[in-house]
Amino acid sequence: MVDDVEKRWHDPGMYRHAAGYCVGVLIVAGLLFLAVDEWAGRRETCAQSPRTFCDGTSQAAILGGPGLVLVIGTVGAFVTTYRVWRQRRAWPIWQGAGWFLMVVTLAYLSIGTGSVMS
Repeated sequence: MVDDVEKRWHDPGMYRHAAGYCVGVLIVAGLLFLAVDEWAGRRETCAQSPRTFCDGTSQAAILGGPGLVLVIGTVGAFVTTYRVWRQRRAWPIWQGAGWFLMVVTLAYLSIGTGSVMS
């Protein structure tokens, strides 16, 4: 049993699982970003424009698609944190994964919003 006061949270298998989860979420978000980028570049409404994301639909898709994947991945990591905590296992590993994904999500959405709106 893991006692929160002792801080014995060494679990290599759990770490590999959490790291793989984070990498998987980032890969899915990246692939969706590339798909939306390709789709937006082929749209007829943006063919004459020098900007790839020239209308509201393509701007919403480039922010909403990968952003939604990242948000769902973040929530999934925190739900897993709770489930692992209930099992009295090494939950801080999953909490770290959740915070990492939250930082990546907020960075993507803030930088993306700033670049799309300019």
